[in-house]
Amino acid sequence: MSFFRKFKDKLTSPNARSSLQFSKSSFALGENAEATLAVSSEEEFDATEIRCEIQCVEEAKRTKYVHDPAVNREILKEVQESATLYSAKPNVSGPIHIGKGIQQSFSCNMNIPIGARPTFKSIDSSVAWTIIGVVAIDGRPDVVSPTVEIQVTAPSASPIIKEKEIIREVVMIPCKYCGALMPQTDTACPHCGARRT
Repeated sequence: MSFFRKFKDKLTSPNARSSLQFSKSSFALGENAEATLAVSSEEEFDATEIRCEIQCVEEAKRTKYVHDPAVNREILKEVQESATLYSAKPNVSGPIHIGKGIQQSFSCNMNIPIGARPTFKSIDSSVAWTIIGVVAIDGRPDVVSPTVEIQVTAPSASPIIKEKEIIREVVMIPCKYCGALMPQTDTACPHCGARRT
């Protein structure tokens, strides 16, 4: 292999493609997002792993004091801030040899935590869930699928099932000996203990 070919390989990813397919576009918190990662290649290479990367990012506009070097003081400015609320990289395959002309699919199963935030978009802020497929290669740029944004919703409330109340009418009768009322179904008076006759 020539020096220029080796140099080019270090800067370019293999001639391969990867894409993600989902069974549905919306998932609830606590649910598993199942996807199929399809990999096709026009070049032979060794991959260190094949994985999916899922992350939840919150972006929001904030007003805060920022140092402005032009006036050499702090000024109030609207800035866009972002924070990663959740991130995971589930592995779907370990080291694998990718042959020329190969077309292979891998199943990827990603859990969306029940305590995470659902998808949300407003004028000032947003919460977005994105997933990519990655074919990782040592010494070369990875083969990365296009980013897929999924909708994550709050879990639906489970229906409340009320137990049926059984109302029975109990007929009360007076005790022959003490006169206190007792249920007709009792065989002895609960007050004096005399047996019902």
